[in-house]
Amino acid sequence: MAQVMYATTANMLSRFGEQDLMLLTEREGSVPGEINYPALEQALRDASAEIDGYIVGRYTLPLTLVPAVLERNCCDIARYFLYGDKAPEQVEKRYGAVIKFLSSVSKGDISLGLATTGEKPDQSELVVSIESAGSVFDRSKAKGFI
Repeated sequence: MAQVMYATTANMLSRFGEQDLMLLTEREGSVPGEINYPALEQALRDASAEIDGYIVGRYTLPLTLVPAVLERNCCDIARYFLYGDKAPEQVEKRYGAVIKFLSSVSKGDISLGLATTGEKPDQSELVVSIESAGSVFDRSKAKGFI
């Protein structure tokens, strides 16, 4: 089964900027002042695999439609992975929030808005019905107070 990546390098660039990604992907042997795209793509693959681990029990993988929330979560996880053991508190908190969210999805407390087959649910099943018991404040019921 081919792994679906929930975010792209372009998503990472738009969220965190070129300067941060240059610093985060700098490795021995990489070109200074440039983004190390293989390291960035590896972090995105690892983040996508972690997400899959949480949602595999609820959704058929690979997902045919990727919800925007998974793109954001994938970027946050990948950023956390790129920091390694030097992640600042803010990055750790965002990672912790993502893991909490994914745990809730795994338990079924939160839905991704997809059918269990990984597609959007049939809109004909979503019906809203509102009924009223009538007016609470009515002149005929007020007996002179209105």
